[in-house]
Amino acid sequence: MIGAVQLGVLAACVVVLVPMGMAGYHLSRNKMLFFSGALFITLAIGVHLTPYFPSVTDFVTTVSSVVVFQNRRDSCLSHLHDLVWDVSPSPNSPLDYHKSWAWDASSSSVSACGFQKLGRFDAADLLNGSWVVVAGDSQARLVAVSLLALVLDSDRMDQVRGDLFKRHSDYQIVVDEIGMRLDFFWAPYASNLTTLVAGFNRNRNYPDVLVMGSGLWHMLHFTNASDYGASLQSLRTHAAALVSSSEQHEEAVTGSVLARPSPHLFWIGMPTLINSMLNSDEKREKMTDVLRAAYDEQLRNSNLVRKSNGPFLLLDVESLSWNCGVRCTVDGMHYDMIVYEAALHIMLNALLIESHQKL
Repeated sequence: MIGAVQLGVLAACVVVLVPMGMAGYHLSRNKMLFFSGALFITLAIGVHLTPYFPSVTDFVTTVSSVVVFQNRRDSCLSHLHDLVWDVSPSPNSPLDYHKSWAWDASSSSVSACGFQKLGRFDAADLLNGSWVVVAGDSQARLVAVSLLALVLDSDRMDQVRGDLFKRHSDYQIVVDEIGMRLDFFWAPYASNLTTLVAGFNRNRNYPDVLVMGSGLWHMLHFTNASDYGASLQSLRTHAAALVSSSEQHEEAVTGSVLARPSPHLFWIGMPTLINSMLNSDEKREKMTDVLRAAYDEQLRNSNLVRKSNGPFLLLDVESLSWNCGVRCTVDGMHYDMIVYEAALHIMLNALLIESHQKL
């Protein structure tokens, strides 16, 4: 019995080779036309034969799927900050304000990505068995508080809140129910963060999720944008080495139970600063809009975040705090927890996208 492949070849010959022979004389008079015709016929043969070679079909399907997923992944990551805010007077008291946020449902791109606010159980499922490190200044501490408030019940959160808010100190907790470990490191300068990342590289041991941010302390105590930029570039070098070494380790042990995915890196952007509300003369004098713009430019030029081909995905607290507005801060620098809650859910949805998970 003639096999399926042989039949495919015979059909291709009859369909395309006979007309080619009939037209060959005329095509040969025009080399460009001849080669164009030959290319078309070759492609036609490929189309006829592809279904009879499963490995080729699977390969084409796999490549197409990877390209489509990569495009969707990049597109959804770019829409993570497409939020709408509602800050309006409370009906019970004109001095209080109701504050809420949601992803922009009017955007078809946002709707297609299916972003969602995670509840405690979904967050616990996503972070189950993870080692999370949050490092930086007070903005990073507030992100850590937001994360713990999501995964812990209110009684447990009340117990840990005092320890977590001890001034300028580190903090560690293990959430036994989900096997999640969280380390907070007080590291207000980018050089402190670089030392931390260098330690991960040196010890060949790194967290699953690494969340970092700095700038406010440098602004206040050094007031030197170029120096800040140099420290960010150093951090970028060590963070890129961390990702590279983890990828090489993963490739070397592919198929082994020892293989670990690369760490997920997030950068906490500085908040919007409202100079007139800053709570000291020194802050109002030094932390100006002009200096803030210079620090933002150094971040862009450092190639630290993904938008400039860096290793960190930006949690844009500046835009989040700006859109929440003046009603969301009492000191022009630290914002209500709802701002850091939004940053947290942006991070969690990014983790879902990058780890190919669905809830």
